[in-house]
Amino acid sequence: MFDHPVSRSLVTLIAGTTGAAALSLVGFPAAPLVGAALATTALAWGGMRLSLPNRLRDAGFLVIGVSLGSGFRNELLGQIGGWGLSLLVLCLSIYATVVISRFVLMRWYGQDRETALLASAPGTLSLALSMAVSGRGDATTVLVLQCMRLLILSAVLPLGMVLLGVEAGNAGAAANRLDPLPLIGVLAVGALVSWLIARRGFPAAYLLGGLLVSAVSHVSDLVHGTPPAWLLFAGFCVTGSVMGVRFTGLKLADILRFLKASATSVGAAALISMGFAAAVAAVTGLPFGQVWVAYAPGGVEAMAAIGLALDFDGAYVALHHLCRIAFLMALIPWMARKQPRF
Repeated sequence: MFDHPVSRSLVTLIAGTTGAAALSLVGFPAAPLVGAALATTALAWGGMRLSLPNRLRDAGFLVIGVSLGSGFRNELLGQIGGWGLSLLVLCLSIYATVVISRFVLMRWYGQDRETALLASAPGTLSLALSMAVSGRGDATTVLVLQCMRLLILSAVLPLGMVLLGVEAGNAGAAANRLDPLPLIGVLAVGALVSWLIARRGFPAAYLLGGLLVSAVSHVSDLVHGTPPAWLLFAGFCVTGSVMGVRFTGLKLADILRFLKASATSVGAAALISMGFAAAVAAVTGLPFGQVWVAYAPGGVEAMAAIGLALDFDGAYVALHHLCRIAFLMALIPWMARKQPRF
């Protein structure tokens, strides 16, 4: 009954939307994203074959990117130069995260050097998988550990902030909503720019394209405002559902076999990023929650969406995650070639 791609997509969307609505009703932080992720993951772990059309996935990422780009303003340009220290510490945090996570997976869970390295790269799933498929490491292990990293961080990070008493931001509290015509224009141009970026093989292309077009449009005063709430909700649902879809076809035994390794590795990475974020927040006076989301070692789309859902400064969060992509694209191939010994 659910073997047809359209049926699988409908089931995925219904499950994601139901999970998003359920967590929204109980007031869970970043509810649409986390709820959709948990609901679809549960179905995938239960053996249900889920899928989403690539175009719909890209559209969800595009909406998130456009929303993040709306956080850029003329007055923010002067602040970006002051974020240099934060960006530098971010790179140090990424390197420390990769090294420690790799060590944990090798020393405690018996993974080989290349598999442990690719499974430890935070937020570069496509790069890690392409390297694994080409013969560097075990592709299945890399996929499971990367998917588990993304799911655990997406579910636990917002809740962790609540438990630690970290307040959400208010960056979008007074934001206007884009009128239909400017919204369509930004989305259309963003989709074109994203398509061109995707052809160059850059990860998170549709999030990046939407962000760039929206940021330029806002800084140049061509448009003002964010996408409507219903569209943001849909973007979060799609982005969250993508996490569950990634578990389709994976054996539950493999997932459970790597569950402890995933939790340990992600826990270590989260603590490292939290420590660096706390230091930067103390020195710069920036909100700790905002810095932690910007430093969080998860998937770029998901972490950017969490920052947006928690109403932190979109420009700050987006700039840091773009820096993380660029740094990792240089770091991981270099570390794979060097493979330094401990």
